[in-house]
Amino acid sequence: MNLLNVILQVAAAQDQSAWGKYNGILMLVAIVAIFYFLMIRPQQKRQKSIQKAREAMKPGDKVVTAGGIHGRIKEIADTTILIEVADGVRIRVDKASVFASPEDIHSK
Repeated sequence: MNLLNVILQVAAAQDQSAWGKYNGILMLVAIVAIFYFLMIRPQQKRQKSIQKAREAMKPGDKVVTAGGIHGRIKEIADTTILIEVADGVRIRVDKASVFASPEDIHSK
């Protein structure tokens, strides 16, 4: 009878330790899911909307560069954009550093 009690106690301890392992894995999966839905997915959505806005840009649109320079698009090349920042003052910038002007977005 004593041996049976020891075997049952060992089996119960193994069941609890197995649950502890699964519990840890479940917590890790939950944390990854939370990070995905709170941080990664919104950032991906933001990047997609910025990319769509860049693809929709055309000459005459107001834009802001990553450096904070405001201007109007004069021409668009494959990787660069020519922006007029004042009368007769034009700069060529990389497409990745140009964002649609907030006032231009709200007017659409």
